[in-house]
Amino acid sequence: MGDWIELTAKDGHKLKAYEAPPSGESKGAVVLLQEIFGVNGHIRRVADDYAGRGYHVVAPALFDRVARDVELGYDSESIAKGRDLRQRIALEAVLDDIQAAINRAGESGKVAVIGYCWGGSLAFLAATRLDGLACAVGYYGAMIAQHKGERTRVPTILHFGERDSSIPMSDVEAVQRAHPDMSIFTYPAGHGFNCDARKDYDAQQADLALQRTLRFIAEKLTK
Repeated sequence: MGDWIELTAKDGHKLKAYEAPPSGESKGAVVLLQEIFGVNGHIRRVADDYAGRGYHVVAPALFDRVARDVELGYDSESIAKGRDLRQRIALEAVLDDIQAAINRAGESGKVAVIGYCWGGSLAFLAATRLDGLACAVGYYGAMIAQHKGERTRVPTILHFGERDSSIPMSDVEAVQRAHPDMSIFTYPAGHGFNCDARKDYDAQQADLALQRTLRFIAEKLTK
């Protein structure tokens, strides 16, 4: 089980992060990026799972610039609140907070960034703009298509649901055309298929995406 720590971004902003130490010998580090629901129980469980697999995990609370201790569910009211919070934070500031998490995680070795939904988009942007990463993994990031022209600095893989009502397959295809050498996986599932608290959760597809992610980060963090 992890615990809360405090990080400091380069502009002096202090934010919380959920940190889960590795079980046994460390295989490297993972910066885990939240959905629009905060570092809630689901994200903490994912962090603990990666820690149990031998990774030092840091999950920054990316809403802290506008609201502290945000922990939302997945009902329509929570979705609306999460979207509002996201829109109130400048992208550059969020990336500064992620960089602070990368810096912390980097104390334990090479760093992978893994993000879901909003965090999936941010994982892609971390790969194009931030320092200190060995690789990046993005799950169903809706903002990736609008930033597809940015070049990734590190190996990156992406996961998308083929029945995602918020990310058309035409967007996924556009990202693939812009990054022909990137591994982009699609699944017969909807948005949020990795999250066991969401209606579109698909255990089989989530496990397939997880196994691909684990193989990818194991290779990139041990090189």
